[in-house]
Amino acid sequence: MLKKMGEAVARVARKVNETVESGSDTLDLAECKLVAFPIGIYKVLRNVTDQIQLITLANNELKSLTSKFMTTFCQLRELRLEGNFLHRLPNEVSTLQHLKAIDLSRNQFRDFPEQLTTLPALETINLEENDIVDVPVEKLAAMSALRCINLRFNPLNAEVRAIAPPLIKFDMLVSPEGARAPPP
Repeated sequence: MLKKMGEAVARVARKVNETVESGSDTLDLAECKLVAFPIGIYKVLRNVTDQIQLITLANNELKSLTSKFMTTFCQLRELRLEGNFLHRLPNEVSTLQHLKAIDLSRNQFRDFPEQLTTLPALETINLEENDIVDVPVEKLAAMSALRCINLRFNPLNAEVRAIAPPLIKFDMLVSPEGARAPPP
């Protein structure tokens, strides 16, 4: 077990160093078995945080993200968090004023993360395969940049299904009522 943990730590360190050394605008920590965003990474990345535009933390074991994460990487254009155990976002997600796309699919959201409706540049929201019943349709309809929201395989209530289509000017992807996601 210690060997596997050591390999995971080495993999994260390698990926972070690649980002710093190459001056890349991408930090890819997908499938690194992370249960939290490593605090030490903030220090290592302190000189390049403003240039990072895409962070991928997909398919880890994250249960939450901190406000420090959101405020440190405020220049993000894309955030990929699919396949974790997230159930909420910190209020500081509202600092991501340049964010264009967020992938929160295959997490544990029961409530729609309404802070997303305050992001002026947000074009794409993916919340597929969560447990969301209600959606703030009016707030979403007021988002001028929004182009697509994926709510497939969520137990959306009938009211959302009925009132959303005439109010929205973007693509809202939903599954037929009662549909279940295919097994992984």
